[in-house]
Amino acid sequence: MREATTGLHGNSWLNSIIKGDCVAALEALPDKSVDVIFADPPYNLQLGGALHRPDQSLVDACDDEWDQFASFEAYDAFTRAWLLACRRVLKPTGSIWVIGSYHNIFRVGTTLQDLNFWILNDVIWRKTNPMPNFKGRRFQNAHETMIWASRDPSAKSYTFNYDAMKAANDDVQMRSDWLFPICSGGERLKGEDGKKVHPTQKPEALLARILMASSKPGDIVLDPFFGSGTTGAVAKRLGRNFVGIEREQDYIDAASARIAAVEPLSSAELTVMTGKKAEPRVAFNTLVESGMIKPGTVLTDARRRYAAIVRADGTLASGGEAGSIHRLGAKVQGLDACNGWTFWHFEEGSSLRPIDDLRAIIRKGMEGAGG
Repeated sequence: MREATTGLHGNSWLNSIIKGDCVAALEALPDKSVDVIFADPPYNLQLGGALHRPDQSLVDACDDEWDQFASFEAYDAFTRAWLLACRRVLKPTGSIWVIGSYHNIFRVGTTLQDLNFWILNDVIWRKTNPMPNFKGRRFQNAHETMIWASRDPSAKSYTFNYDAMKAANDDVQMRSDWLFPICSGGERLKGEDGKKVHPTQKPEALLARILMASSKPGDIVLDPFFGSGTTGAVAKRLGRNFVGIEREQDYIDAASARIAAVEPLSSAELTVMTGKKAEPRVAFNTLVESGMIKPGTVLTDARRRYAAIVRADGTLASGGEAGSIHRLGAKVQGLDACNGWTFWHFEEGSSLRPIDDLRAIIRKGMEGAGG
């Protein structure tokens, strides 16, 4: 674990904390160099003086100087500056997460859209143990909002580990409302005086879900408001690289010690479950061009009710009709759609095998070629 300051070279910024203002420090990073960003910016809480509990004890609220802005206009200018800087370093295939409360998240969302980011989801972090509303003049504020966005509207290849998220959720689609407790107990970093090191430390479980959902092992994760280092600690444990930006030395010291103590998981534990959508696309004519299926080969369905001849251009012909493996499969059955990969079969000895088996061989070869 090392702390970077100025004069970064090569990949020296990987797995480091850059000390400084986030906008200026981001200039040290190369264009299009990070895969995912998690940003926990100042919320501009607009606290109206000290807050007390009913027993008159003082609430340890976030009243630090870094969370205070002279006006909404000043906050908006700050938001635009750091988002622009983040957009420059985000890969076209990358995505960004921004967390906030009702004080700031709507202003951040507007700026994201103004800068041509494309919002994918707003995710609600519902807290199991939120702070009470001590004045009794409002509903208890029991959630925070995260905006997940791709770099621009045309970005289609951002990482989303859909199948892994679904499997982890008992084979039900992962919803956009997440239930986690606020950071407390042994996870909460405290100084020698027993006070919280950082007033808004996020729970590691929240960051773990974000990184498991939207990144892969080996990816680079940027946190421009690094604080106590939750993003770095989780990234290291999950086999991701990180870069943090933080201007407060006390936070850097705490984060550095915290991350140094993290043991990364093994590669077997980090393997991400994927489904068909995540696999590389293989066209049927690739099988023909590679010689795995020769022109003139007769394909049938599993019960040998229908037959079609493979043509040199990768299409199939049957009974005066011709088309792709999918279109002709649907046509012979009188259906609107058909998965030709599982419908059409080829002879192997005395048995039939789906042509999807040959596609799997091609895909395995593509993975090997990619290292």
